[in-house]
Amino acid sequence: MTDEAVNKKDIDQSVYSLLEKIRAKSGVIKKGVNEVTKALERSQAKLVVYAEDVSPKEITMHIPMLCQEKRVPCVQVKSRNELGKASGITVPATAIAVINAGEEAHALEEIINKLK
Repeated sequence: MTDEAVNKKDIDQSVYSLLEKIRAKSGVIKKGVNEVTKALERSQAKLVVYAEDVSPKEITMHIPMLCQEKRVPCVQVKSRNELGKASGITVPATAIAVINAGEEAHALEEIINKLK
């Protein structure tokens, strides 16, 4: 594995872990492409996470561009299944927006800094 692949896997695991902690404590997340898009348009999102293994790709193609426009950090993770588990739902999740990190605000800042 290359250093980049290892780093990507570390970031994925960090993001999944962060989402689990936010959900378990006092944080607020939005699930699904439509909810994420609305959160971005309303300038509510602090971080957006979307899955790489989405088919067709057109479903999530607008998310990175909208994040860039709104200056919201955005990260692509490998698995819809893992994203769904991390966000506390029993089905795969295509996209998640962190609205309020609650007690995990410091962890959210760490992830955002890693992404830069």
